[in-house]
Amino acid sequence: MMTEQSAEISAAELSPENLAALLCARLCHDLVSPVAALGAALSVLDDEDAADMREDALELVRESAKQAQAKLEFARLAFGAGGSAPGMIDSLELKRLAAGLFNTVKPELVWKVAAPSLEKSAARLLLNLCILGIEAAPRGGTVTVEATESGGGARLRVLAEGMKAKIDPKHAAALEGQKPEDGFDGRSIQPFYAGLIARGAGGRASATSGEDRVEFVALVSNPAQAAA
Repeated sequence: MMTEQSAEISAAELSPENLAALLCARLCHDLVSPVAALGAALSVLDDEDAADMREDALELVRESAKQAQAKLEFARLAFGAGGSAPGMIDSLELKRLAAGLFNTVKPELVWKVAAPSLEKSAARLLLNLCILGIEAAPRGGTVTVEATESGGGARLRVLAEGMKAKIDPKHAAALEGQKPEDGFDGRSIQPFYAGLIARGAGGRASATSGEDRVEFVALVSNPAQAAA
């Protein structure tokens, strides 16, 4: 079990510059595939000898552009400010963003968010837990997303279920604030960042795994409680 003190030490060891660089690396990794597909499709459209492939290329353009847009809109809130003003994010908007992302991956989204809206930190955390749920079920299955209001804050739960569903122990530890022995990379930085959001909101996040299932749970306080 990791102590609160060790989490603070791990966070301090990662400079803001390295955190930003690693998150940028993660974003670039997520966007490379649809953008590269766009480039390939446009090359086909420019090739006069490939007229018979024109319809397929146009379909690839449409699909890749849709994927890139969905990932960018999702990342804008999950990793960015999503608008400069603090406040509440409507759960219907969160569902729209999550559904767009899930259209690009194998697992299916099961949306069971009871809270009508979430404070921005909780909303960002929920989207980051969705990413972890997707990665925990690479062969497909379901990712069930839940959020309920709790004592002025929120309780978030994401359950990934499917064949060979699992989480890298280093990523589970990073979610709780532990620094990997070999340092952070573009994959382990995302669970660390999710945990950072939770701790910054006066809460915590953790992951537990069983046979073909991984459960992510996070508790966050309301802004007034976190500032107290």
